[in-house]
Amino acid sequence: MNLRTPIYLDHQATTPVDPRVLDAMLPYFTERFGNAASKSHAFGWEAEAAVDTAREQIAGLIGAAAKDIVITSGATESDNLALKGIAAAYRDKGNHIVTCVTEHKAVLDSCKVLQKDGFEVTYLPVRADGTIDLARLRDSLTDKTILISLMAVNNEIGTVHPLQAIGRLARESNVLFHTDATQAVGKLPINVDAMGIDLLSLTAHKMYGPKGVGALYVRSKPRVKVTPLIDGGGHERGMRSGTLNVAGIVGLGKACELARKEMSAEGERLIALRERLKTGVLAELGEVYVNGHETERLPGNLNLSFAYIEGESLLMGLKEIAVSTGSACTSASLEPSYVLKALGLSDELAYSAIRFGLGRFTTEEEIDFTIGRVVEEVKRLRQISPVYQAKLGRRQKQAREV
Repeated sequence: MNLRTPIYLDHQATTPVDPRVLDAMLPYFTERFGNAASKSHAFGWEAEAAVDTAREQIAGLIGAAAKDIVITSGATESDNLALKGIAAAYRDKGNHIVTCVTEHKAVLDSCKVLQKDGFEVTYLPVRADGTIDLARLRDSLTDKTILISLMAVNNEIGTVHPLQAIGRLARESNVLFHTDATQAVGKLPINVDAMGIDLLSLTAHKMYGPKGVGALYVRSKPRVKVTPLIDGGGHERGMRSGTLNVAGIVGLGKACELARKEMSAEGERLIALRERLKTGVLAELGEVYVNGHETERLPGNLNLSFAYIEGESLLMGLKEIAVSTGSACTSASLEPSYVLKALGLSDELAYSAIRFGLGRFTTEEEIDFTIGRVVEEVKRLRQISPVYQAKLGRRQKQAREV
């Protein structure tokens, strides 16, 4: 099989820039280099028009109004602005925030900072498949609750939260609803009005756009108040000052436009490839476990635990395939994934997990090659595993006795 290696299967960490996105961006580095805030000449007008177009493209993907899109440097900044900005703006109303133990660190660490500032945070547990209990969410709300922050899709296990049901509950309770939709936007249908979402974080580099640019949707009708984190020239409706990254914003807009047109067909193709990978591996190996919800999950995500081996050892053996043992944001940690531990996995199974992230340019040939190499490497590692060999010996002894 003549494949180009390494094969990239880590699309939840980042995605390559689509060539069509790059083509849209290139003129804004050289020919159309104006500052979008320069109102006195054509260079600035041209840049401003490009930003306005991108804002429309971003809004169109999530069913929002263009004026409600606040440009940021990425989803981490968007999450920080949403949580800290809402906390500061609504402190006179209440000091309670509800989130979930499997949220991205940008949300969890922002909550920890707010706790030091006197806010109370409820961290909801999850079921074994990563889903939340809506009744428990309802029971957690108090008259001091100002915000629910729950992600659309988990970045490690791909589990999808029921955004519409959460949004309905938030509306009924007169509580604002923020979702970190970083992994969902461009891959799953999102409509902020239908889902009752008040604030939504997204980033370009998870959907074939450039790194370093993202957005925060902030509802204006009814108006949601957000206290800025960055002060300066009053850009972005006063919520995020700073000279706009015009080329990056153009790239984000183009990525959103492409996703809107191609998301449905792309999702079906990725589900087929994901199931091909899962079926191929499970057919050849025993004691392999799927982490996350079996069906309510991101099309391109497959998280598997391989009993009796360490995920890091498997990664080292799979030099031709780029995969990960968890979130790229916490990959330097030696601790088992906090997301997998929240599902109730033992340390052993948490350490043995591999996240496969399939994407727009993943092929059947790459999946078939991956199946073969994963099966080969897991068998090799289990052969040299004293724990696995001891269990195998006990099984053989029991079989002889029968």
